[in-house]
Amino acid sequence: MEELRGTGVALVTPFKSDLSIDTAALERIVNYCIDGGVDYLVVLGTTGESVTLNKAEKMAVMDSVVNANAGRLPLVLGIGGNSTYRIVDEVKSFESEHFAAILSVSPYYNKPTQEGIYQHFKAISEVTNKPIILYNVPGRTGSNMLPETSLRLANDFENIIGIKEASGDMVQIQTILQQKDDDFMVISGDDISALPTVLAGGAGVISVLGQGLPVKFSQMIRAALRNDANEAYRLHYLMQEGMELIFQEGNPAGIKAVFESLGLSNAVVRLPLVEASANLKQRITNFVKPFVKVSV
Repeated sequence: MEELRGTGVALVTPFKSDLSIDTAALERIVNYCIDGGVDYLVVLGTTGESVTLNKAEKMAVMDSVVNANAGRLPLVLGIGGNSTYRIVDEVKSFESEHFAAILSVSPYYNKPTQEGIYQHFKAISEVTNKPIILYNVPGRTGSNMLPETSLRLANDFENIIGIKEASGDMVQIQTILQQKDDDFMVISGDDISALPTVLAGGAGVISVLGQGLPVKFSQMIRAALRNDANEAYRLHYLMQEGMELIFQEGNPAGIKAVFESLGLSNAVVRLPLVEASANLKQRITNFVKPFVKVSV
């Protein structure tokens, strides 16, 4: 899917001080990302704290993003979890022309075998015609979806169109890139390795920092896609400190501190996460200052 090449961003879910959803802030962030040149938006992923939202809150987030986006960019919706039957039910009941694809994480906590991971995604694929992007993030799930499993799923199911690879293992990523069919997308799910992934043949990134620095991050990925490695690495090194800072005290605490420094939203997160420390917020503010000035 050409529309999902380039820079996607995993949107945060902003909260007010009472922990209710700040839809006005979410709409500001959507517009900020679009104005900054990103290629598509990912809604209700890990960065969106989706596991802490109830059904009504998820609907409110979806509606806010759809309304703010107003058809300008493709949208991807996160639907994933560790109960295959629950996810199958969610996917079966999901009907929205506003979303181009579903992003679904490999089951966490249960630590399934490779066959279990395969059967999980097989069950999801068989109940929808929507394009599906697999999501491998071993640091969060406790298990690694191996290249042979990803490639097997890609070969067996036409609507499994790509994988968001956040293993951070370039050998694993290169193995998938080497053996995949031309139309299967390998999307980086890790800001720090996004550039080498794209230069090796990846289709782009679903980024966290990219929503805070959409102009520079999008420029970096576009340079990589046209094989301008010198320009891409120049931009990467400009942002590398930020890529590291925003994850020092967990995601999305760091990126929410970026948005607080930009005046787009506050830094509130829901337990069991906590806000970035004052020290980290100051370091993030110092990093962000040279890049953008936003007045709301």
